[in-house]
This record gives sequence, C-alpha cells and structure tokens, in this order.
Amino acid sequence: MRIGIDLGGTKIEGVVLAADGHQRLRRRIVAPRGSYDDSVRAVAGLVAALEAETGDRGTAGVGIPGAISPATGLVMNANSTWLIGKPLSEDLSRALGRPVRLANDANCFALSEATDGAGAGAAVVFGVIIGTGTGGGVVVNGRVVGGANAIGGEWGHNPLPAATDEERPGPPCYCGRSGCIETWLSGPALSRDYAVDGEEPMSAADIAALAMGGEPRAAAALARYEQRFARAIGTIINVVDPEVIVLGGGLSNIERLYENVPRLWSSFVLSDRVATRLVRARHGDSSGVRGAAWLWPDERSEL
Repeated sequence: MRIGIDLGGTKIEGVVLAADGHQRLRRRIVAPRGSYDDSVRAVAGLVAALEAETGDRGTAGVGIPGAISPATGLVMNANSTWLIGKPLSEDLSRALGRPVRLANDANCFALSEATDGAGAGAAVVFGVIIGTGTGGGVVVNGRVVGGANAIGGEWGHNPLPAATDEERPGPPCYCGRSGCIETWLSGPALSRDYAVDGEEPMSAADIAALAMGGEPRAAAALARYEQRFARAIGTIINVVDPEVIVLGGGLSNIERLYENVPRLWSSFVLSDRVATRLVRARHGDSSGVRGAAWLWPDERSEL
C-alpha cells in the first residue's frame, strides 16, 4: 500500500491508498506550529497510526509547503518557516525507518490529478492551485518535473505577462518582488481588486456570486481576473504546451473560468488553435495528499 502525508501549516493529513489507487483510510491531525522537531514526530505518529489501523506497512510520500534544495538537501521556500534549513527528508526517513519521498504540495496536487484524476491519460499536465496563494506543478508521463533547482512549476512568482500601465509595478509580493502572478490571481488579490476604500474585504466566492447575479463592479473585477488568468496561463501553454491544465483551490469553484479563460487565452498562445483543456480537479481537497502517496508509483521501497 501507499501512504501519503500532506504536511500543512495548520493540519497534517494522511491517506492510505491501495495498489489500484482506492482510498483505504484518511486521517487528519492538528499541525504543531512553530516546532520542527514536533512536526517530524507528528508525521511519524500519523504514519504509525495509519499502519496500525490498516495492519499493513506502506511506502511513504510527503507533500510539503516548500521544496528540498538540490544543493544542500535542506528545506527551502517554505511558508511554514520552522521547516526552512532543516534536513526534513533525512529526519523523516530516520523516524519512519524507511526511505521517504518529498515534493512540493502543488507538485503533489498535479501528480494526483495526472495519475487518476482530471488529467489521467494525458502525457503533459499542468496543475494550478488558486486560493490563498497561487501554486503550480508540472507532470510529464506520470512523473513530477521538479527541475534542476527544485522550482519546476513555480508559476506564481513570475511577473504578470503583458502588464498594462495601470498594472505596473503591481502589488508587493511576500517573495520581495512586485507584480507577481500570485498578487493578481490569488483569492486575496481578487478581493483587493474588487474593494473600494473603507469597505470590509469580501471573499472571492462572494464576489463571483455577485458577478453571476449581474452586480456591475463584481462583474468587472471578475472579467479583469479572467483576462489576467488567460495572459498568465498562456505563457505556460507556450512553454510547456500541456494537454490538460487542472485547477484546484478555492477559486477553482468559479464555474465561468472554464469557459471564459480558454476563450481569452488564444490571443496569447503562439498557435493557430489551442487544444489544451482547462478542467476542475477531480479529487478536490484530497488531491495533494493523494499525490504524496503517488510519489511511489510502483510501490517499491526498502520496507
């Protein structure tokens, strides 16, 4: 069997998949914020609990909110800052008594959807998470493309393509730059674009509902969002040329994106037609943890 762990900042989720991908068990615990050692112990304890309940032993894959540096073997780019600079792969392997495979959580999402989700059967899949932030992952022939620098799919921290004068230099991003795609396409970005001075921020879901109801300001904000999304994803199609782009995260529930964004992206793609499909994730919130389990596609490990 395969065990997948999604190591988040507020929760740690675990899943057990049978050989055919069927979910046998799924459990969630509260994440110990701020403590690296407690995080390692929590993951080990969750794996032990899953194996005790199933009576079996499995491979272990872990999705993390960051990446493992190829240069140092240490965690980098993690918004769970207590993981940064730590030998997480080595420590988890020691704690679990077996090899452990780690990947960025957006890569795990993309792998899940490429394996047995909305992108199943496609040779090239790009997975996009649009929620509090904007993440991405690339899967080619069933394998995550992590890249030479372990930043494959980091789409959200490129500048918004074809920015207008009104969009430059763009909102500041936590990465230290301004105008990143994430500052335009995340949920908070849509809320900010809709808001006027003195108003309480409104959620992206509420703005979408107002737009569908014909409220002019919400409709204009969502139209700008779709146009920016088309520009941003058009660059991915030009570079990676995926067969399928799968959306996850809270904003993936905005139904009109699946019609309007493909209609708009043709202007930014260097082709006489665009065969790429834009689809909603099949596994929803479960995709990240399922993808962590699929980091072992053939279930081989030194158990």
